[in-house]
Amino acid sequence: MSGDPFADLEEGATIRRTDEGPQAVAFALEVVQGPDKGQRRVVDSVEPTPVLIGQSPACDVRLTDREVSRRHCELYAEQGRLRLRDLGSTNGTFVDDVAMIEGWLHGGEHLRMGSTAIKVARVVAPHANKPAAISSFGRFMGASPEMQRLYPLIERLAAANLPVVIEGETGTGKEVLAEAIHEASTRRDGPYVVFDCTAVPATLVESELFGHERGAFTTALALRKGVFEQAHGGTLLIDEIGDLDITLQPKLLRAIERSEVRRIGGDRWFQVDVRVLAATRRNLDREVQLGRFRDDLFHRLSVARIELPPLRRRQGDVVLLAQHFWRELGAPGAIPAGVLARWADDPWPGNVRELRNAVARQIAVGDLDSESAELERSGTDFLDKLIALRLPLPMARLRAVEELERRYITHVLAEHEGNVGRAAEASGIGRRYFQMIRGRVNKR
Repeated sequence: MSGDPFADLEEGATIRRTDEGPQAVAFALEVVQGPDKGQRRVVDSVEPTPVLIGQSPACDVRLTDREVSRRHCELYAEQGRLRLRDLGSTNGTFVDDVAMIEGWLHGGEHLRMGSTAIKVARVVAPHANKPAAISSFGRFMGASPEMQRLYPLIERLAAANLPVVIEGETGTGKEVLAEAIHEASTRRDGPYVVFDCTAVPATLVESELFGHERGAFTTALALRKGVFEQAHGGTLLIDEIGDLDITLQPKLLRAIERSEVRRIGGDRWFQVDVRVLAATRRNLDREVQLGRFRDDLFHRLSVARIELPPLRRRQGDVVLLAQHFWRELGAPGAIPAGVLARWADDPWPGNVRELRNAVARQIAVGDLDSESAELERSGTDFLDKLIALRLPLPMARLRAVEELERRYITHVLAEHEGNVGRAAEASGIGRRYFQMIRGRVNKR
């Protein structure tokens, strides 16, 4: 790290209001023990993304300590506190000798990982500027502090012609953001092409990426251009790139580095002018460490990175997004207050995609709580009662599946005394999928 990032900082200070508003709180990190002793970094409240600590070259605080994982932990300053989250490190993250997975720091602590100790000091950053309040970037929406801090970075990256990796849980809006970046870039008038690594059979991925000549293989009845050629002059989004087979990764790297592709069965190279964006739900640092993703491709792609926060961390965005989807889907009036309040309290494991589906379902079938109560009060069989409601078949089928899930989840959890792990195993499904179903049931 060049220069002294602590030069203009006042240590041990608290938030003080001035004529220009409250001073911005920051946290100064200094490695005080270990092979990287003396390294320093400031974590500011206007940082657009979490500060990563680990061995990976992509980390903001890069350590050479062999006992530290490639992507060991992350730090995020907000509301005068520093949020620490361990990223599944091998040897753990400790705060003053107490192991911690996730929690808040206030300054004065020592972070320990491997043989490294990092002093955390609370400071004031007098020159920090608060970003202007905005609630969207193109079609990508969010007014929470977590999103406000991302917008300046997104705006800068949209104007650049660099590869960008967009990371985040399933449903956080990675593809929507990628399209918004394209639309705000100098390539907006060029094509925007999406290639989903999980939507194409493994045997056809190479053909989809690079194209093929007629007769290249049995089913190649005509010449086909790959997505690189299709995106010439524009932007190519490679969605779920963490799922790309490692045998194809060297060819993808060559296409990106040299801006050229060769179709399967062809004997000539084609120059392509393409900006590559990549999206993934996976931890690519971890995938590199496990040997499932090539280190050289990772570094070529991750010139810039954006990590989208999950919806549960975006305070206030559930209401904003729900109301937007309600209008977008053409629903009359407003969302019922009780429904909106229930949505605001939900953790949304499926993130923005799940919320949009919930809004669509509310519009389609309404609030079924009153109908459910009526069904429960009558004494006939549930399916007979459901048929008696004279719902359209798709709605009736949905209602039957919902009731099956509710009864099944309630029964299997009771049978295993509330133990989710054992209940999921007995159900024959993964714990995460079980939790998703349970979450849907609890929202009804």
